[in-house]
Amino acid sequence: MNFFVTGGSRGIGEAIVLQAVQEGNDVAFTYLEQADRAACVVERAKTARPSALVKAYQMDIRNSASVEETGDQVLADFENIDVVVCNAGINRLNLLVQMSDEEWDDVVRTNLTGSFYVARYFLPSMMAQRFGRFVLVSSIGYAGITGQANYCASKAGLHGLASAIAKEYGRRGITANVIVPGFFDTDMSRDGTSVVNKEFWKQYCPLGRTGELGEISKVVTFLTSAGAGFINGQAIPVNGGLDWAP
Repeated sequence: MNFFVTGGSRGIGEAIVLQAVQEGNDVAFTYLEQADRAACVVERAKTARPSALVKAYQMDIRNSASVEETGDQVLADFENIDVVVCNAGINRLNLLVQMSDEEWDDVVRTNLTGSFYVARYFLPSMMAQRFGRFVLVSSIGYAGITGQANYCASKAGLHGLASAIAKEYGRRGITANVIVPGFFDTDMSRDGTSVVNKEFWKQYCPLGRTGELGEISKVVTFLTSAGAGFINGQAIPVNGGLDWAP
């Protein structure tokens, strides 16, 4: 199958790209600024499976024109896309009463509105082939985290977006699900999580540790497999048993 992964140059997105390639899929993925890092992901993927078609595309997911231009190029290069993984995300920490319009808008447009742009673009081609898989990457923060109202709202919105896709297009052979990661060791979690919260996670998580990226990328590829064909409109927690954060 052909995958399209947003935010595939680092962290969870990179792990998803590499897992998909290792399982025999071809992958297009996007990045915003880190071209060198994206090139490294392509190189790692090609090393893992030299015959794979893997390409990186610079795209500003906050801009619908950029999404459409990139989507046109991806379809020209790959002919069709079977799986869309909406993973691109950012965070801007601040208490709600102090949060600026820019801090709110930037996070919501990246995490939620951008996923809408991507889904809207690829749905017509999926409907034409009567097959498609959407996996939206949410967060344990969808239920609320102190100092991250923008991030939490954007991630909660992904649950509604996936449910709407599932109900509108299920009869066209298209499914949409959300995965809800807990605490994983990524650039965002290292930079955007306080020491107190990190200690809280390890103390109260029933497994007593942070997640490993392979434990989430394999869930994503499972949701795109034939074995998951009847899973639709669901939120799949991958959190070690701790489903809330302070």
